[in-house]
Amino acid sequence: MGDTPDPTSDVTSRAGDAPPDRRGSPAAGHHGLLADSVRPRSDRTLSLDAAGVDELGVVPWPILLRRRLAARIGIERQWAVLWVVLGGLFTVSFTITILVVSLQRIADEFDASVGLLNWAITGPMLAFGVVGPAFGKAGDLWGHKRVFVTGLLVAGAFAALTALAWNAASMITFRILSASAGSACGPSAMAYINRLFDAETRVKPLGYWSFVTAGAPVLGVVAGGPLVESVGWRAIFAIQAPLCLVGVVVALWLLPDTDRLEGVRFDVRGSLTLGLGATSILAGISQAPKWGWTSPLTLGCLAVGVVSLSGFVWIERRVSDPLVVLAWFRTRNIAFPVLSQTLTNFAYMGGFILAPQVLQQGLGLSAAASGLVVIARPLTFSLIAPAAGLVTIRVGERVTGVLGAIGVVGSMVCWALVGAETAVWFVVVALALSGAGLGIASPAMTSLTANAVGEHELGVAGAMQQLMSQLGAVVGTVVLTTISAGGGDGRLAPFQHAFWVAAVVATAGAVAASQVRSTPRGAARG
Repeated sequence: MGDTPDPTSDVTSRAGDAPPDRRGSPAAGHHGLLADSVRPRSDRTLSLDAAGVDELGVVPWPILLRRRLAARIGIERQWAVLWVVLGGLFTVSFTITILVVSLQRIADEFDASVGLLNWAITGPMLAFGVVGPAFGKAGDLWGHKRVFVTGLLVAGAFAALTALAWNAASMITFRILSASAGSACGPSAMAYINRLFDAETRVKPLGYWSFVTAGAPVLGVVAGGPLVESVGWRAIFAIQAPLCLVGVVVALWLLPDTDRLEGVRFDVRGSLTLGLGATSILAGISQAPKWGWTSPLTLGCLAVGVVSLSGFVWIERRVSDPLVVLAWFRTRNIAFPVLSQTLTNFAYMGGFILAPQVLQQGLGLSAAASGLVVIARPLTFSLIAPAAGLVTIRVGERVTGVLGAIGVVGSMVCWALVGAETAVWFVVVALALSGAGLGIASPAMTSLTANAVGEHELGVAGAMQQLMSQLGAVVGTVVLTTISAGGGDGRLAPFQHAFWVAAVVATAGAVAASQVRSTPRGAARG
């Protein structure tokens, strides 16, 4: 197949001309997988010679306006696309954890237990990861633009319904459905990054992607308390809904189409068994302190989880289009980066959920003061992640991956040493170490995985990374929260035990990162 003609290169083509082929050319490399509208502007010319009145109908004025606007604000098209997909991803993921510090207030409003309302956090986090791979497949089948826009639109609709929730069950249901739809933004954003940027320049935009995927839920925790205090939790979701709608309009206007693969099928059985298995195990762990570790309910949940996950593995080995390609885990630069991300996210998110409780219940800080202190972590992440991408290009992914994981280990150790008389500056250091650690490691590990798969597998690979990272975060949240049960009112020992567990898990993440092989500088991705 020869190079695909640019559909916008000659805007005076007549209606009788044959429509251009929208499929990407293999010769075009990774850019060939996008519609031609994302090629560099130097490849496209605009011919308006002798454009009379009768020619106005064939001049693509929206495209012309879009180009001039992009040029006027000085943004390359690929970066404009990046900001759009990351903006949508931030909008849907920011609210996943925003209710963490307000669960007691919402529980009182609905006359429900905090334990039940915890599923308004755990459920969306789990759904965001488990449903993501299905949207990765959908993007390969129908195009990532369509999947991104649909997911953002549906997420906004369920956000509006969340604002109208009448009891705890309806709120939890709408939150899970909103997060499930919003999870489409994750693999679509990854697919656009991997198609727009080549292997050597991909680390920097992946740094921004990592900030959004890991930083947005953290910012949700930080901002949740003040926002709920000032406008109420219902108003937050009432605002999220129109923001999603704005994102839909901008995405329809600016995002290019991606290629569509033939013969892609959904792994329905894999999605169901994975979701059932993960949910059952998490329910058993989280409810065990209440039910008892040897109670029939706890043992039943754990048994259902183990059987379901075993069934998931059996299905993935035999299905034609698996949700997770198990053969990838025999590849060094897929298995170890994903394992490292899963383990470091266990400590990163699980530890961060405990941080406000330690500050308020252990050290006696007010909610406002705790919020100001906790900002140190996302602030450090946002400063470090983009710069880490440039450093990774020079020193390699293995070095930055190990250093980043060690930073998370150091953070967990610092938290484990926090006592009643600990100075605030020490807590800030602990938070900053965690933010810097993941900000350094995540872009490198994500880039390695993307470079290790074929172009046609980028959507599934990105969704798989989202799945494993979210599972790590959810399991970390549930496990560390369970271990720390009984802490508060000055009792810090349960929190310290939880942070020591997080430190051990993050150490395993550093060991996994040390096993990767850095991408050779100057080598193109195959």
